[in-house]
Amino acid sequence: QVQLVESGGGLVQPGGSLRLSCAASGMMFSIYPMRWHRQAPGNQRELVATITGSSRTSYADSVKGRFTISRDNAKNTVYLQMNSLKPVDTAVYYCNTNVGTSNYWGQGTQVTVSS
Repeated sequence: QVQLVESGGGLVQPGGSLRLSCAASGMMFSIYPMRWHRQAPGNQRELVATITGSSRTSYADSVKGRFTISRDNAKNTVYLQMNSLKPVDTAVYYCNTNVGTSNYWGQGTQVTVSS
């Protein structure tokens, strides 16, 4: 059974930084792409960043240059380093992967950017 557990969210002031973590279990972590999504109140869930099994990365235009996705295959963990945070980044952030035809999500972690 694949499980994804996010951590690292919280309250941060505009311009600040946070690092989110997503610990995976029940899967051959190193070979699968991992993604971070976010959903703000009243908005659809949006894809923020992707990292492939070979560590190729891609980002939504809204976070390019500010966010960095990375993975540690020895720890079965994917990270999202978020810098220069803005109030519009406020959302619940979710970790996601696909294993075969199944789609898996974590429970989400709240990020609030406010002064």
